[in-house]
Amino acid sequence: MLRIVDITAPDINNGNGIRVTLWVAGCKHHCKGCHNPWTWNFDQGKSWYYEKEYIKKKLSEWLSKDYVEGLTLSGGDPLCQDIAGLHEIVEIIGWVRETFPTKTIWLYTGYVYEDLTDLKKEIANSVDVLVDGPYVEELRDIAHTPFRGSTNQRLIYMKEK
Repeated sequence: MLRIVDITAPDINNGNGIRVTLWVAGCKHHCKGCHNPWTWNFDQGKSWYYEKEYIKKKLSEWLSKDYVEGLTLSGGDPLCQDIAGLHEIVEIIGWVRETFPTKTIWLYTGYVYEDLTDLKKEIANSVDVLVDGPYVEELRDIAHTPFRGSTNQRLIYMKEK
């Protein structure tokens, strides 16, 4: 089951333009030097299943603004979820696409795109921009890798694939 630990807005650090970032709970990667270790625990935050109307309301308050570019899914790792959580990620993406069709969706994951399979790959293919790869502290270079922490991480424009 997907859990949400925070919603931050306005956010200019997690994608192009002014965005809303939905921080999901849970990550299995535990990258050394991670910027968000507070999101690793899967059992924290609000349940999407039980709190979805409240969470949608909070997201809508920002996504309805013309100057907000879109939604970023981060955490934790949205693709580290169990199968039920992955289906809830699909639900969130579908809701944003239907309700706010002009908004872009970014997704951060510690997985590498080429290693994704099944529903994880479908989710990656459904977003506008995928930031993939684990954070590698020894490759940290935030001056030359916008929206990424280390040089191994990629910005993949999925609609151009």
